[in-house]
Amino acid sequence: MSATELKEAIRTIPDFPKPGILFRDITPLLENGRLFRQTVDLLAAECAGCNPSKIVGLDARGFIFGAALAYKLGLGFVPIRKKGKLPFRTITQSYDLEYGAAEFEIHCDSVVPGESVIIVDDLLATGGTAGAAIQLVEKLGARVLKLLFVLELTGLGGREHLKSPEVRSLISFPA
Repeated sequence: MSATELKEAIRTIPDFPKPGILFRDITPLLENGRLFRQTVDLLAAECAGCNPSKIVGLDARGFIFGAALAYKLGLGFVPIRKKGKLPFRTITQSYDLEYGAAEFEIHCDSVVPGESVIIVDDLLATGGTAGAAIQLVEKLGARVLKLLFVLELTGLGGREHLKSPEVRSLISFPA
């Protein structure tokens, strides 16, 4: 099992969503059952020895990989969503985007003090969303063991922004 095949499946769309951007499209990994399974298996291998109590996935594509990983590991799945999408009591964390700011929320009872989690998302770019997720989990008293990404855009400072915990990505492309 190799990440090379996953990288070759990523589709590059020039000038999306705006001129000068090379969009890295992960949908071919999702559409191909064998590649999707391989992606989840590689993410699961990154969890060996960590012993998380839950998997946390980030809105929205982090839900796809995070939920599949939680299922494979026999763990609960916790969604972190964009503000206003969760129905129960939440806590909120704002973060910066290239074009403004946004907010993430988590149910106030999704994780409890002393739990250990792994945060999963499809893409690491600047690290803003993952940083906000770490803050939310830690506000609730849980500990982040590792951050897992399918794809990393190098050169945008995301990895450096997330000095701890451990940051792992399956494949990388230059930004």
